Amino acid sequence: MKATSTAMTPMNATISNSCRLLFWTVPAYCWAGPNTCLGVAVGWMLSGRFCINSGVIEIHGPLVADVLRRLWLPAMAITLGHCVLGQTKAALEMTRIHERVHVRQYERWGPFFIPAYLLAWASLCCVGRDGYRENPFELEAYRSEE
Repeated sequence: MKATSTAMTPMNATISNSCRLLFWTVPAYCWAGPNTCLGVAVGWMLSGRFCINSGVIEIHGPLVADVLRRLWLPAMAITLGHCVLGQTKAALEMTRIHERVHVRQYERWGPFFIPAYLLAWASLCCVGRDGYRENPFELEAYRSEE
């Protein structure tokens, strides 16, 4: 019996990438889509500057920065689906690893991410703990920075 090779040929790699795109990437973008649309709408209303980095829409600008600074918990950046709003281009670069973890979380949780995040936050606050720093979603994102 002749042994078969499992090495990736250019054709196999193309098929593999196409399958990944079809069966993972497209559904992940659709699942996170409602939150991405929210992020794009907010960025547009705040006259943000848009760019795409590794499949993620990044938005920054003076009005975006003003809103992020005035949040209950001031932020350098915030993620909504496949959209990250940052105070400045430099802030987006500094927070990229952390925010990309949140992008992946949106891909897993889809439209349930924001309610799940807020529920985790509220549950922690109700027992006297830090709803942000002890939030499992944030802990995962901060671990990625180590």
